[in-house]
Amino acid sequence: MSTNFAQLREYDDQLFRLGVLAERYFPEDPNTALIKLRQLGERLAQQVASRFGVFTSAQESQLALIRRLEFDGLIEREVAALFHDLRTTGNDATHGLYGDHASALSTLKIAWQLGVWFHRTFSDPEFRSGPFRPPQPPADESEELRAELAALQSALDAFRAEGGAVAEQLSATEAQLQQALDEQQQWEQLAEAAEANKVDLATQLQALQNAAARQPAAVSAGLLQAAKKAAGSIELDEAATRQLIDEQLRQAGWEADTQTLRYGKGARPQKNRNLAIAEWPTSSGPADYVLFVGLTPVAAVEAKRANTDVAGKVPQAESYCRDFQPSAETELRSTGWGPEAEYSIPFAFSSNGRPFLNQLRTKSGIWFRDLRRSDNLAGPLERWYSPEGLKALARQDVDLAHQQLRRESFSFGFPLRPYQRRAIEATEAAIAAGQREIMLAMATGTGKTKTCVALIYRLLKTGRFRRVLFLVDRSELGTQAADAFKETRMESLQSFAAIYGIKELGEREVESDTRVHIATVQAMVQRLLLGSEEDKPTVDTYDLIVVDECHRGYLLDRELSELELRFRDFNDYVSKYRRVLEMFDAVKIGLTATPALHTVMIFGKPVFVYSYREAVVDGFLVDHEPPQPNSPAKALHGLLARKLNFTIQPPHRLISSQRRMSCVLKWRPSTAR
Repeated sequence: MSTNFAQLREYDDQLFRLGVLAERYFPEDPNTALIKLRQLGERLAQQVASRFGVFTSAQESQLALIRRLEFDGLIEREVAALFHDLRTTGNDATHGLYGDHASALSTLKIAWQLGVWFHRTFSDPEFRSGPFRPPQPPADESEELRAELAALQSALDAFRAEGGAVAEQLSATEAQLQQALDEQQQWEQLAEAAEANKVDLATQLQALQNAAARQPAAVSAGLLQAAKKAAGSIELDEAATRQLIDEQLRQAGWEADTQTLRYGKGARPQKNRNLAIAEWPTSSGPADYVLFVGLTPVAAVEAKRANTDVAGKVPQAESYCRDFQPSAETELRSTGWGPEAEYSIPFAFSSNGRPFLNQLRTKSGIWFRDLRRSDNLAGPLERWYSPEGLKALARQDVDLAHQQLRRESFSFGFPLRPYQRRAIEATEAAIAAGQREIMLAMATGTGKTKTCVALIYRLLKTGRFRRVLFLVDRSELGTQAADAFKETRMESLQSFAAIYGIKELGEREVESDTRVHIATVQAMVQRLLLGSEEDKPTVDTYDLIVVDECHRGYLLDRELSELELRFRDFNDYVSKYRRVLEMFDAVKIGLTATPALHTVMIFGKPVFVYSYREAVVDGFLVDHEPPQPNSPAKALHGLLARKLNFTIQPPHRLISSQRRMSCVLKWRPSTAR
C-alpha cells in the first residue's frame, strides 16, 4: 500500500485515515473521495488553529476559520487557497453529487501538498516527500486520465530508481503502512465513528490549544516562519493548477471547467453564456483558455503552473490574441484591436494560480494587459475580471476621454480657487501620463473635498472612469463626504448626487447606475478579507479609488470594533489597507495634508502640493501663530519675498513696540506682481 498522507499519522490518526480513505475510494467512487478530502481539510484547519493557539469552537464554519487564519497572518494566502479548494469541491460533491476522476485526482494532489505543508510547519521544515504517489486507476479510465496516471507513476518510478535516503525512507514507510492496513480492515467504520464523536475531537483540540498557550513567544514566531517557508515550497502540477484557476474564474462569473469545457470536446461559444473554453486553437498553439462573452472572444489566457515568471508569459497570451482562429459561431470585431488592428482579442492574461504577493511580484498573481494601446503595460491583479467588467472596459475609449478633459471647462455651481484648479490639472496630467498611484498634498482647510468633488465630476462626465470608490477611515468623514456630494451644485443648479448615483456608508451593493460608493477602509477590509466569496466585489467593480486623509494610520472605526476585529499593530493595518487598494484594477488617488512615509510608499510623491504657509500668504487661511515682534527681520524677509518678490534694501531695521511692528521696505516695481 502506498499513500500520500503518511506524514500526518503522527499528529492525528483520523487525518491519516481520511487521506487513505480518499485514495481508496478514488477508483470506484470519486464523489466520496472528494467528501473525505473536504473532511480532511476541515480537521487539518482545526489542527492548525489549535497549534497556533487560536482555536475557538468546532462549530466554527470552515470558511470562517480559513478567513480568520489568513486575516491573522497565520497561514499564507496560497495555503488558504488550497484549503478553500478542498472546501468548495467537497461542498459540490456533498450537495450536488459532483465528482469525476479528473477532479478527484487534482484534489488529492492539493490535499497532499497541504499535508506536506503542515508537516514542514509543525515538525520537519526540511521534509522531502518525494513525488506524488498515484492511486489505483479506475476500471473505466479515460484516455486523458490514463495518460496522467501513467506520467505520475513514471515520475515515482524514476525517483525510486535514483535511490538515496529519501527513496529508502519512502520504501520503509510504505512497508510499515502495509502492516498497519492489514491489521485494520474496517477503517470506514472507524472514520465514521470518529466523525460522530465530537467530544473526543474537542478534547484533543483543546489540549493542543492549551499547549500552544504555554509555549514561549519565540516558539510561536518560529512556527510562523516555518509556515511561510513551507508555503513557498508548495508545488502543484498543471492539472491541479487548472482546477484552482477554474474556481477563480467561476468566482468572477465565468463558466469554467477545464475537463469538460474544452475545444477538443466540442465546447463552442454560445449566446447569453460567459464561457472559459480551454485549449482553443491558434496559429501560435492552443490557448489555455479563451474567455467568451456570448459569441465574442474578449480575452486569452496563458495558465501554467510551470510559470516561474508569470509576467514574462504575458507575450505568449498576446500571441494567442493575435493568432486566434475563430470557429463558425464566433463573432469578431470587423476592424480588430490595437494600434494597427493586429489583434482579434483585446485583452491578455497570464496566471499560475498563485495569489498575488508583492514580495514575489512577477511570480504571482494574475497578470493583465490591455492590448488596445501600445503604451499600456502589463500589471498584476488580485482576481479575474468579470464578464461585465471586460465588456465595459472594451467600450471605454481612454484617448477620447482625455481629449474631452482638455476641452472641459471649470465652470461649476461654485467658484474654484486657482490652486484647486491647478491640483485638478496636475492630477489629470498624471493620469494621462499613465500614473496609477497619485497623491495630492493640500493643507487642512484649503478645500480638499470640494477639489475632489470637482475632479471626480470631470472624470466621470468625460467617461475616463466608470465608478469611484471613495474611502475614508472614520464614519464622520464618510458622512461629510456624502453631504458634500449631495449639496455641491455642479451644472444647471443640479447637485452632484442628482446627476450621478451615490451609495453612502452602510450600503454594500452597488448598482449599474452607481457612480460613487463611499465606504470606510475597515468595512472594506471586513468584506474583502473576511466576507464570503459571494459578497466580494470583483476586481473591476471600481476603476478609480479616492482615499480621503490617506496619511491616517492606526485609527479603528466603531463598526469594526463591534465585530471584535483587531489589527495586530500599525504595520498590520497598513498591510490590509494596502490590500484593499490592490484588490481592484483602479487608479488610486490619495488626499492628505501631511504625507506620511507609508503614504508615500503607496501613492508615491505628491504630484501637487499646496502648503499651509502658501495658504496663509495667499489669504485663504489665517496664521494660527501670533506675530513675534523680536523675530529677526530675515524671517519676515523670507516669508514676504517669496510671495511679493521684493528685496529689503539696507540699511533696514525692525522697529518693535507693544502696538506695532514695521520695517522699511523698498519695492522693485519692474518685478512686482
